[in-house]
Amino acid sequence: MHGAFTDASSWAEVITLLHADGLTVRAPANPLRGLAQDAAYIRSTVSDIDGPVVLVGHDYGGAVITQAAADADDIVALCYVAAFGLDAGECVLDIMNRFAPAPVTDATFTAALPTRTPGGADGELYIREDLFPQIYAADLPPGVKEVLSVAQRPIACNALTGRSGPPAWASTPSWYAIATADRMLNPTAQRFMALRMAATEHVLDGSHAVVLSQPGAVAAMIREAAEQGQ
Repeated sequence: MHGAFTDASSWAEVITLLHADGLTVRAPANPLRGLAQDAAYIRSTVSDIDGPVVLVGHDYGGAVITQAAADADDIVALCYVAAFGLDAGECVLDIMNRFAPAPVTDATFTAALPTRTPGGADGELYIREDLFPQIYAADLPPGVKEVLSVAQRPIACNALTGRSGPPAWASTPSWYAIATADRMLNPTAQRFMALRMAATEHVLDGSHAVVLSQPGAVAAMIREAAEQGQ
């Protein structure tokens, strides 16, 4: 499950590696509209899958899988990749504000929606194109950074304040890949969430875009979770 400012294509190399291992993979689009509705969307996707499921989330996608997997019997493991593993009643901004500000704090801006729907988001968050490369993807080739910066998918502002329900990680085995050079989500916050959920930790020397920069390491963690969940 991808997070803010990107899309499901960010998992392409990880998916290729998992397919080579014979694993079945689905990479649905995360709507990025609001925690409750995003989690409901993913929960409905998972309900169509027969057999045990490992849910994987990057960035805000971690908050989504935390809620989507609650009370789902077919979820055997959760994998967080530089992701938000919220506790009951928490929101993304609670975690961001609890720790020293990451550089992303001064690199984002809010844009009004071109059209509005009743009850929908009233604004979306973007990362400034000139700052995106060093903030989000410092360890990727220059050309890739530039493409990501202009192709970013914004997240609705109210998705950052949606309160999580009871966390699935409290009753489901979890893994966490900590990105030690992350400038989006403070690595200290990542360690805090990994410890809180008693996750099996994989420490990766990478940026927030570690899914793209270290697909082999991310795939290895998912493979480990899948093997132990069988």
